Amino acid sequence: MKTEAAKYIVVIGLGMTGLSVVRHLVKKDDGALVKVIDTRANPPGAEQLPAGVELHAGGWNMEWLLAADLIVASPGIALATPELQQAAEAGIEIVGDIELFARDVTAPVIGITGSNGKSTVTSLVGEMVKASGLNVGVGGNIGFAALDMLANNHDLYVLELSSFQLETTSSLDTVAAVFLNLSEDHMDRYDGMDDYRDAKLRLFDQTQLAVWNQDDPETKPSSGTAVSFGFAAGDYTLT
Repeated sequence: MKTEAAKYIVVIGLGMTGLSVVRHLVKKDDGALVKVIDTRANPPGAEQLPAGVELHAGGWNMEWLLAADLIVASPGIALATPELQQAAEAGIEIVGDIELFARDVTAPVIGITGSNGKSTVTSLVGEMVKASGLNVGVGGNIGFAALDMLANNHDLYVLELSSFQLETTSSLDTVAAVFLNLSEDHMDRYDGMDDYRDAKLRLFDQTQLAVWNQDDPETKPSSGTAVSFGFAAGDYTLT
């Protein structure tokens, strides 16, 4: 479902990301009713909600959830959460803030993921782009929320993306996508390393160029145009 067609949108989770989602949806001014659910009794940012956006705090509101046309879930909320599973089984689309960003961004995007070092690499790439004279937006899982940056009309965006964010992202077109490395992490959220890796590999689904670590074969895409880095780096076209 396109965001524009959703007339009743429920945002799960406040904080920086949740507030950026609410601001984005309200700014679009397409007549959608936006409500927020946060299971915390006193969620951060509640006092910053725009007028007219209703908040249910301290638990789930299944009546709101199951009536939604679209659910926008915080990266911290696992899709395996029973309440979200119930909504998914009811046919309600569940996305994250990066998916909303993907649907509205018009400038090129570089995406960077990995178990370690992605903040450093994202910042470095951002500085390189800035030095070239382009107006660059750097954020995502670090710094600025991706949706908040859209208002700045950047020439290019460099996003650090976690596996949690990628789970709910399906239409992010990137000019380049980087998978730095894979090591055991977040095993309380995933069924195993294959499940964790698959979430990271979603970044390669719609990229023009995949960049992977030749010293870590788990980062290698299964198809598409790719370039590796490492001790014996080279360019590859995978089929």
